[in-house]
Amino acid sequence: MRAFAVTKYKRPIELRDVAEPEVGDRDVLVRIEAAGLNHLDEKIRIGEFAQILPYRLPVVLGNDLAGTVIRVGRLVRRFQPGDRVFARPDDARIGTFAERIAVAESDLALTPTSISTAEAASLPLVALTAWQALVERGNVQPGQKVLIHAGAGGVGSIAIQLAAHLGATVATTAGAANADFVRDLGADIVIDHRSEDFTQILSDYDLVLDSLGGENLERSLRVLKPGGTAIGIAGPPDPAFARRRGMNPVLRLAVGALSRKVRRQAKKLGVTYEFLFMRADGEQLGEIAALVDHGVLRPVLARTYPFDELPEALADLATGVSRGKLVITMPVRSHG
Repeated sequence: MRAFAVTKYKRPIELRDVAEPEVGDRDVLVRIEAAGLNHLDEKIRIGEFAQILPYRLPVVLGNDLAGTVIRVGRLVRRFQPGDRVFARPDDARIGTFAERIAVAESDLALTPTSISTAEAASLPLVALTAWQALVERGNVQPGQKVLIHAGAGGVGSIAIQLAAHLGATVATTAGAANADFVRDLGADIVIDHRSEDFTQILSDYDLVLDSLGGENLERSLRVLKPGGTAIGIAGPPDPAFARRRGMNPVLRLAVGALSRKVRRQAKKLGVTYEFLFMRADGEQLGEIAALVDHGVLRPVLARTYPFDELPEALADLATGVSRGKLVITMPVRSHG
């Protein structure tokens, strides 16, 4: 089976032959037809997450997929061969830049019927991130005020739509060229991140979803009302994340130190900072698929590339994508 793998951190990915996936009793073997690209893939490639995602190299990259079920494990009940599915595999079992993958039944959902395979592949990681930030963690309610940074990006473009669906007033940061685009997605207030200071315009927000980190995250705390929450997906990780990951005490202390400054700032302001590292969840993906088919959410696909051009696609991703997601599509091949 062909796949793109990282053989050494900070080195280019390599196309190589790898072993066929092992299919457990509760696994589903999927023929991958399209795979979304995420900044997480690049962070894994350069070793940025090596402490919290300790993969044994070589590791096949890829965190999003859409495809067709080939066969199922003996205890699988929800899927059968021929089903069209999409998923963000569990982070311990990534590898969607390949021809086939075995995915836990609990991480899969049937694809929305109203969109293309490439569009379906663009959704899982970013849509689950938006769902877990706004619905699960944020519990966003009608009438609340939500700031979503980088609204034209992969996560932002879905989060704006979801926050608007939940009844929130939505502010976002974006370049001037994308102002009409993010308004069309559902943003009520658009702030040009190049020429305007969002901290001078916004106040008393219930929730901030920050995908940029660093100074942008620290400044975001100032637009929250007392009791508000900033959820960061670019880091820094917090102690609660370290506990959920089951890290050893030494690593927990190190992780806690990374976010100590921003947590102290949040406490002084009477607000909260939380780090979100999204998790695979097929049930949530099923709810997302229903929203897509009801016209509530629409994928934002920037460009597709053939499988063999994945290195070029990752390079384009690293230089910046103005809108939505990049996706690779697989050549049609018979299984065997």
